[in-house]
This record gives sequence, C-alpha cells and structure tokens, in this order.
Amino acid sequence: MDPASIAEAKRLRTEFTRFMMQYQFAIDEVLTKISILQDEFTHLHSYNPIEHVNSRVKSPESIIDKVARKGCDPSFEAIRSTITDIAGVRITCSFIADTYRVLEMLTAQSDITVREIKDYIAEPKANGYKSLHAIIEIPVFMSNGVVPVLVELQIRTIAMDFWASLEHKIYYKYSGEVPGHLVSTLTGTAQIASELDRRMEHLHAEVRALDSETDPWGDDSPTAPEPPLPEAIVTQLQELRRRGGTQQV
Repeated sequence: MDPASIAEAKRLRTEFTRFMMQYQFAIDEVLTKISILQDEFTHLHSYNPIEHVNSRVKSPESIIDKVARKGCDPSFEAIRSTITDIAGVRITCSFIADTYRVLEMLTAQSDITVREIKDYIAEPKANGYKSLHAIIEIPVFMSNGVVPVLVELQIRTIAMDFWASLEHKIYYKYSGEVPGHLVSTLTGTAQIASELDRRMEHLHAEVRALDSETDPWGDDSPTAPEPPLPEAIVTQLQELRRRGGTQQV
C-alpha cells in the first residue's frame, strides 16, 4: 500500500473511532440524566418509576450493513442523519403511566431536542408490540467542538419488555420466518401482557387510594421522607431565611 493510501486509511480509522465515541458519550449523557431522575424520586418522593435501564451502541458491522440496506451515502454526515438508532437506550418502567411521565421528564430538559416520537402503546403494531419510541438529539462536547448526536429511546413496562424480548428471540431463532401458529400465539400473548399491565395499574391505584396517598409524582406526597440534613444545618438555614439570606452557610 502506497504512503497516500496508508495515510488515508489512518485518517478514516481515526474519524470512525471519533464517530463511534460520540454515540457512546451521548448514551453516557442520557444515562446520567436517568440516574439523576431515579435518585431524585427515590429520595424525595419515596417512589422510583424506573425498574431498570439498558443501553447499547450498534457495532461497526451492524452500522455498515444498515447503510448498505438503506442505500445511504457512506459519509459520516449522511450516516448520522439517516441511521437514527446507532445509540439506543431502553427504559423499563413499572406501570404504563410511568412510561409517559418518564418520557415527558426527559424530553422537557432544555438540552434535549425531540426529533420524533412514536407511541406504540396507544397504537400497537400489528403483531402486538407496544413501547414508546423517541428519537432525541443531545449535544456532545468533544475537544474539537459540540456535536449533536441522535439517540433512540425505548420506554416500556415490564410486561411489554418481557413480550418484546421473547418475540425477538423467536424471530432470531427462525431467521424471521416464524411459523404461523407461533405468530398467532405471540399476538395472543401480547394481549395477555396488555391486560396484565391494565390490571397491575388498577391495583397500584387502588393501593394508593387505600393508603390515602396523593400522586407519588407530586411534591406533596405525605410519605416523602424529609431530606437527611443535620438539625444544625436546618436551624442555620431557617436563621438565614429570617435574616434575608445575608449570611453564608
């Protein structure tokens, strides 16, 4: 290989590495936001709507395969705008209402731009698949400037996630050619999962009502614990308020 080709290969390798790092950093940013929400609700509202979180960046092989299938120009700019699921974050919630609330809280943040939302909970796919999908854009601060990076969010309940995981495994096993009777069974189990979600949400609301609790998302929840501040700090804060905040804590 001539020196010019070697130099070009090295440049391309560096650019691709930087390209992939941007997506990992975007995921890291989103995971940090989710972690903050989890901690806030756990400590201030005695309730955590998020059961667990998964993330992944597509492999280079998977990206190249999708570029070929879509007939996308192989430039990094074209790939960035065309392939919107290179970075993916999946949030599993306890209840249906939680999925919408978590999506609302994340997309309301000032540094997140919503590019697309698909509500497969309100309008499931033909096979019964349910989930909230959102394409969000988040700024990633690199050494050479700010890069807007797309991240695909999937937000679903435990029942939806269990069904989707099983469906994926079956389609993978049969390479997409799933026997008809299994397809029918999958559709039927999707309806069962949906019914389970409805019943669990109803049970959850009933328990809250029996305990005379307010909405766990609200700031006035009577079960919310007091912040774990030492009494001396609380007293000092009260004194500062009385004096108009003119002293330093």
